[in-house]
Amino acid sequence: MQENYLAKWLSGELSEAELAEFKKSDEYASYQKLKEVSGTLKAPEFNVDSALQTLKEDHIGKAPKVITLNPFKKFLRVAAVIAVLLAGSYFYVSTLDESVITGFAEHSEVTLPDNSEIFLNAGTKVSFSKKDWDTKRNVSLEGEAFFKVAKGKKFTVSTDHGTVTVLGTQFNVENREGFFEVTCYEGLVSVTHNNTETKLPAGSSFVVVNGKIANSTKLSTAQPTWMNNESSFESIPLGYVLSELERQYNINVKTENVNTDLLFTGTFSNTDLNMALKSISTPSKIRYKKEGDNVLFYAGNATQ
Repeated sequence: MQENYLAKWLSGELSEAELAEFKKSDEYASYQKLKEVSGTLKAPEFNVDSALQTLKEDHIGKAPKVITLNPFKKFLRVAAVIAVLLAGSYFYVSTLDESVITGFAEHSEVTLPDNSEIFLNAGTKVSFSKKDWDTKRNVSLEGEAFFKVAKGKKFTVSTDHGTVTVLGTQFNVENREGFFEVTCYEGLVSVTHNNTETKLPAGSSFVVVNGKIANSTKLSTAQPTWMNNESSFESIPLGYVLSELERQYNINVKTENVNTDLLFTGTFSNTDLNMALKSISTPSKIRYKKEGDNVLFYAGNATQ
């Protein structure tokens, strides 16, 4: 049987010869029964108007309103959104601060856009804006850093204890919890603390301990001792000395029956821990015990 006999038979297009041949096929009897049964079937009554009304009530009436935009207006709206996003992204990225952080037992150096230099002591963070540097030379400081400022416009170091302002000079700023010290090594430095300005000529310091301005002595070095791997103190509470020891060696320091408010004057090495421990304990008349990264300082008459 040819493949198109069925279609032609259903449409009544078979010739007598083709019909005679189709009737001889095995499929013909089945097709004939289907045709007879299908002839008795009736489609259910269907009211088009009623169905359309039901569709409108159930779906179209509840559907959200859609406003068709003019294609060009739609393009302008999309372009405007993209422009706002791009402008916002540029503003956000361009105003981000550059930050450099040193961990415990780490030092680092930063060269600013005007070739000024910052040397970071351990446990320190500095931030500045490259984008605005030509108009605003400002550095935010947490920790301690030595600055070599190139001559130019006003240069400002902002801390939570006060502000340091110069035009071009060399100075050191230490900004720790409860401790603030600014030391001028070259030129003139202006320090503003609690809305009061103090001028520091070369060789002088401004020190604040626990909110109180402390006496300072004349310098005997050309740069901070920590840059030569030593930490020096002049009448500084022992607690701050021990905190600096932790930063320089990345160790945990504890005390037992030790007066950490005792004023300490002296120096310890930033490269030899055993020597540093002796340099602190001997003048303070205390003892220490070291286990791994943990150091315990205790009173000389205490039993360990």
